[in-house]
Amino acid sequence: MKKLLLSFLCLSALGCAKQPEPEKSVDVLLIGGGIMSASLGTYLNELEPSWKIDLYERLPAVASESSNAWNNAGTGHSALAELNYTPEKEDGSIDISKAVTINESFEISKQFWAYQVEQGVLKDPKSFINNVPHMSFVWGDKNTAFLKKRYEALQHSSLFRGMEFSEDPEQIKQWVPLVMEGREPGEKIAATRMEIGTDVNFGEITNQLLNNLSQKKDVFNVHVQHEVRDIKRADDGTWNVVVADLANGEKLSTVNAKFVFIGAGGGALKLLQKSGIPEAEGYAGFPVGGSWLVTRNQDIVQQHQAKVYGMASVGSPPMSVPHLDTRVIDGKKALLFGPFATFSTKFLKNGSLLDMFGTMTTHNISPMVNAGIDNFSLSTYLIGQLMLSQEDRMDSLREYFPMARDEDWEMLQAGQRVQIIKKDAEKGGILQFGTEVVSSEDGSIAALLGASPGASTAAPIMLHLMERTFKDKIKSPEWQAKLKEIIPSYGQNLNNNLELTNQTRAWSSERLQLKFVEVKPEAQAEDAQQAEAAAL
Repeated sequence: MKKLLLSFLCLSALGCAKQPEPEKSVDVLLIGGGIMSASLGTYLNELEPSWKIDLYERLPAVASESSNAWNNAGTGHSALAELNYTPEKEDGSIDISKAVTINESFEISKQFWAYQVEQGVLKDPKSFINNVPHMSFVWGDKNTAFLKKRYEALQHSSLFRGMEFSEDPEQIKQWVPLVMEGREPGEKIAATRMEIGTDVNFGEITNQLLNNLSQKKDVFNVHVQHEVRDIKRADDGTWNVVVADLANGEKLSTVNAKFVFIGAGGGALKLLQKSGIPEAEGYAGFPVGGSWLVTRNQDIVQQHQAKVYGMASVGSPPMSVPHLDTRVIDGKKALLFGPFATFSTKFLKNGSLLDMFGTMTTHNISPMVNAGIDNFSLSTYLIGQLMLSQEDRMDSLREYFPMARDEDWEMLQAGQRVQIIKKDAEKGGILQFGTEVVSSEDGSIAALLGASPGASTAAPIMLHLMERTFKDKIKSPEWQAKLKEIIPSYGQNLNNNLELTNQTRAWSSERLQLKFVEVKPEAQAEDAQQAEAAAL
C-alpha cells in the first residue's frame, strides 16, 4: 500500500512518469546498423565474448544509409589526395598535421580489417577493398604552386613518401588519360599520385561483420525494422531503451542496457538529446546531402583507374570536394563524379522533413544562429549548388573529363550527412566538420555525431570511444593484449617510424591483397624520384 501511495504522489504531485519494466537486459545496446555499430560490436565481442549485445536498425536491412556503397564516395580516406586536409597557413606554409592524423587512422582501419580477414570474419578482400591510385589534379598558376608546396611538405612525413608529383602533361596522361584527352595545349596543370590508395565498399564490410556476429545468437542479436523511440536512465544508472517493432504494428518493448552506443548517423543527435545527459546540450546539426554523376559505360570506365581529387569551391564543406572516381561495387566497376550538394531538412536519406526542427532546443538555437551567420559563404555555396542544371553539372565534369558526353552519365542521389554545430565561447556557435564522440561522464552512453571521413576511420573512432567509455577495462592486461593482436601498431605512432610503418603496411597489405610499397628514408626517396624523373 505504501509503495502504491508513493507511486501516486510521484505521478500526481511531482509529474514524473513511471518507466515500463524492461522485458530483457543486455550488456551493450547498439543503435544503428552501419559500419560504426558493426565495428564496435566486433571489438566488444572479441574483447568480452560473454557479453550480451543487441543491435537495433529501423530499416529492413543493415548498411542501408550512409554505409551503403552508393551513398558515399568509397574513398579509403588517407589524405593522399584530399587537398582540404592540408590547408595553407597565413604565412604560406602547408599544415600537414591533419593529413598525418587521418593517414595514421586509416592504417588502423586496414589493420582491423586485415585481422578480420585472418580470422575468417571478412571474406574475399576484393569484395570490399581494392587498390585505386589516389591523385590530386589542379590547373592554373596559383593552384599548381599550392600543389607543389603540398607535395614538398608531405615529404617531411614518412607516411607520404612514394608520392609522385608532375607538371608534365605526358606523364599525367599516362596516369589518367581521360582527364587529359581534349585538354587545351599549354594549360598549366599539376598532379600528384599515390598508387597505394584504395576504394572501399563500407556497406560490404558492415554486412560481413554483422553476418558473422548474428550467428552468435546466444550473445549477439541483430534486430532490423526496430526503431528506438526513447532512452531513459534507470535508477541504478543503467539505461532503459524503448523500441518499436515496425514489422509488427509498432509494438513497444523496453530493453535495459549497461552501455548504449548511438551510431544512428543523422538520427544520433535526436536520440542523444532524449538521453538527457548534460554533455548533449548545445549540440545541433546542419544537414547536407549530395548527388553524383555516374557512368557504367565500360568503354569509358576501363580508361580511368584513379580517384582524382580537385580543389574545393569557396565556402563548400569538405565532403563537397569534386572528384572523379573509380568505384568497385559488387565486383563491377563504375565512374563517379561529384558530389553536387543538395539540401533537405531530413537528417537521414530515409528520414523525415521534420528532422532538423525536431532537434532544435533552447540550448542549441543560439549556437545554430551564430554558426549560420559565421558561415554565410556555405549558404551561398548551397544556394548555387541547388540552382545547377544538368548542363551545369556536365560542365563541371568536363573540367576533369573534357570529352564527357551527356548520354553516358546519369544522376544518382547519395546519402544525407549532418554536420556538427556546437557551442563556442568566442563565437557563440561553430559549424564543425568531421566526427565527434559525445559521451556521459560515467561512460555508460555515447554517440557519434558528424560526417567525413567517418567510415574510413570507423576502427580508430570506435577504439577512441572505448578508451573513453571503458576506461578501466581498456587498461586491463587482457584488453591490452587483445587490442594489440587486432591492431598490431596499437599505442604507437607510424609517422616517421620507418620500420614500424613498413612492418604494419606489409602485414595489412598481405592480408587485404593490396599493393605494398616500402617506405624509404628521405634521402633515398629523393634519389629514387630523381632517377625516375631522369628515366622519363
